[in-house]
Amino acid sequence: MNITRKRKKELKKLQQSANQLWASQQVLLGDAANVAREAGRQLGHYGREQVVPTVQHEYEERVAPYVNRGVNASKTFLDKRVVPVVGGVVGTAISAWDAAKTTRERVSSGGPVFTLASAPAPAPKKGTSAGSVIAIILGVGAAIGVLYAAWQTLRADDELWVADDPLAAPEA
Repeated sequence: MNITRKRKKELKKLQQSANQLWASQQVLLGDAANVAREAGRQLGHYGREQVVPTVQHEYEERVAPYVNRGVNASKTFLDKRVVPVVGGVVGTAISAWDAAKTTRERVSSGGPVFTLASAPAPAPKKGTSAGSVIAIILGVGAAIGVLYAAWQTLRADDELWVADDPLAAPEA
């Protein structure tokens, strides 16, 4: 297809205009990247100087007492409920093992298999109070909230960064 000189000249001017526009857009994108970088830096300073101290103060004032109460309730629950139960189970298992061992020894020696022994009366059972359960749930919820806030603060925002290397002008 033959193109006239006039059309070639117009196309060449159009291509030059497009190249100038492309170059100006690259400069504009470079400036926008610099502004975004500076904004990110300033946002980091603001976060460290204003947001973090405020969040820490509010956490210590409003959340920490409940977290501490939940931790203390958990420790109390473990010390007064779980450890005695586990100790009782282990003690019962060891007693059963010893009883089986002595029965085996009596059978092998030809003595009486069964003897009457007085067993201690079982202790009355106590249930977990509603306050302990609520404190544990609040403590877990507060810990999850703190972890989520830390994750949101420390995660990377890859969408904010623009490539530094300039793009080549399109071929026309």
